[in-house]
Order: sequence, then C-alpha cells, then structure tokens
Amino acid sequence: MSIGHTLLGLLESGPRHGYDLKRAFDEKFGHDRPLHYGQVYSTMSRLLKHGLVEVDGIEAGGGPERKRYAITEAGITDVERWLATPEKPEPYLQSTLYTKVVLALLTHRDAGDILDTQRSEHLRSMRILTDRKRKGDLADQLICDHALFHLEADLRWLELTAARLDKLREAVAR
Repeated sequence: MSIGHTLLGLLESGPRHGYDLKRAFDEKFGHDRPLHYGQVYSTMSRLLKHGLVEVDGIEAGGGPERKRYAITEAGITDVERWLATPEKPEPYLQSTLYTKVVLALLTHRDAGDILDTQRSEHLRSMRILTDRKRKGDLADQLICDHALFHLEADLRWLELTAARLDKLREAVAR
C-alpha cells in the first residue's frame, strides 16, 4: 500500500493535523498494521517537499507546534493518477513454500509433511479470518474476504502439489 497516496486521499476531505491523519488511517486501513507517528510525519515532510501538500496552519500548544496539512492541486492529480493505475497482480512465481517442497525432495525429506503442516497453518488462519469477518464491519469483511480467497487458492495449490509429489520427485531428481 502506498502510505503517501493514502494520506493524500485522506486530505481530500479537508486539512488535517498529522495526529488526525494517523487516526483516520488506522481506523480505515491500519487494523493489522497501524502507522507509527514517525511514518506519518516523515511521509508528510516528503509530500511537502514534492509540492503535493502544503502547511495550512500552525498551532502552538503545550508541546511541539502542530502543523495542519492541506492537499494541493498537484496532490489531487497524483492521487487521481494512482487510483487509475491498476495494481500489478502478484504471480507468486518465487514462492518460499514451493522452494521448501523442492528442497525437501532434493534432500530426501518428506515433502508431504511440509504440505500437511502448511495446510494446517492455512486452515488455522482461515478460521481466525472467518471469525474476524463474522464480527467485523463491512470494510473488515471485505479485507478478510480478500485474504480468505488467497488462502483458498493456496490450499488448492497445496492439494494439487500433494497429488503430484511423485512426479515432482522424479522431475527434480534429474
């Protein structure tokens, strides 16, 4: 995820302080990985340097000065361009799991055990996500669906690979 573009998008509704941006980000996107304050302020500094935001006001308080940031026209254009650009699908052609299976076969270990252990871990993760989805709001349900669909595809690959282990063993032994 592009943190900079996300923060810019959050600024389109109006100027905000760094603290408010962090809170909005964490509420909408950071359920599993909230932003650190340092990330927010270093990102805002970079966006300011590139002319994508401007300081809309500075408030003095008991601590450090609080800057209020506003998105510029260049920032709006940048967000529009980012939103219109499709994400590159992740083909997973260098899967760590695939490497483990092949290495197990090459070293005469039981690749089936690796697949079984991974299957159990995937099912455990799916149970956790399903429970979270059941209890969550619509946004949480959608993000859980995304993860669950990927895990389901992985499970299909695990089953297919388990069914082809003998052929794979022959292929890697050459």
